[in-house]
Amino acid sequence: MLEKLRNVVAAFEFDGNVQEAKPFGSGHINDTLLLSTDKSQYILQKMNTAVFKDPQGLMENVFGVTEYLRKEIAAQGGDPALETLTFIKTKDGRLFYDGPEGAWRSYRFQNTLMALNACRSPKDFYESGKAFGRFQALLGDYPAETLHETIPHFHNTPDRMRQLKEAIEKNAAGRLDSVREEVEFALAREESAKIVMDLAAEGVLPLRVTHNDTKLNNVLLDPETGAGTCVIDLDTVMPGMAIFDFGDSIRFGASTAAEDEKDLSKVTMDLELFDAYTKGFLEGCNNVLTPAERDLLPTGAWMMTFECGIRFLADYLNGDTYFKTAYPQHNLVRCHTQFKLVKEMEEKQDQMQAIVAKY
Repeated sequence: MLEKLRNVVAAFEFDGNVQEAKPFGSGHINDTLLLSTDKSQYILQKMNTAVFKDPQGLMENVFGVTEYLRKEIAAQGGDPALETLTFIKTKDGRLFYDGPEGAWRSYRFQNTLMALNACRSPKDFYESGKAFGRFQALLGDYPAETLHETIPHFHNTPDRMRQLKEAIEKNAAGRLDSVREEVEFALAREESAKIVMDLAAEGVLPLRVTHNDTKLNNVLLDPETGAGTCVIDLDTVMPGMAIFDFGDSIRFGASTAAEDEKDLSKVTMDLELFDAYTKGFLEGCNNVLTPAERDLLPTGAWMMTFECGIRFLADYLNGDTYFKTAYPQHNLVRCHTQFKLVKEMEEKQDQMQAIVAKY
């Protein structure tokens, strides 16, 4: 592998002699390697330019935000090397390597911290919420409008509905007849899918720097204290709605089962986990959110779960062209878990609202 990537590895200024490169992580989009030298470790990652069509813009976002975070963290007495990612420029000063092998970037591996794919206890989810809330607070004064949209209309749920309807019409993979019930479920909620974007257009919700992929495993924790320490996976950092960052965390982390659990009896929206995350998120935000944003946090959870479900459904209809899949029904299984959670959130809206009000 190192021989194949000789030019890529040589482009970056790594500390020490490179000894090994091996596949790392479980991301759906990019190809990721853990690169080890005799002195340190780095992540070396090939950006998926079919998904991220503007890698230059993406890396300008990443460098701009992480450099800003370092200054804010240092000003508050924190450790920037530990509490945010440190990206490595190429030897000729570029933000990433772009060559025949593809578009590659690198950053220091936080080998003293850990990531979790599932909560061991509500405390883990609380710490995740606190870290993502602090991410919002630290970037509260960053000019969000200066960031590039790395994926245009990424969390624009009405546009995702449009894409689903196109997928239904084209039926590219010939799968439509097998998912009539799922399609009916989605189309019945088309009007509700417009709520947040309508409020944003009216100026009720402010534009913020948002992470847009706030899964539990995108926060690195201190293995001794369990404290949420560093927010990672910054590809989708761009202008957006804070309630969507909150909502995507709930979608992924407050579920009692994996995103691709086939047995739907195991899939439920855990209110104890919702409570823990909400408490942490609002503490971390440190009053940076407006009253309207706080009131709409449960709506954000519903919206992100519904949006993710229709994205999985559209990709299934299109023949699995976006998300990596392990078997032919994988995207449909993912769709089913999201739609199960959507129904539960609709049934538990009053309880979710009461929890937000409590904090």
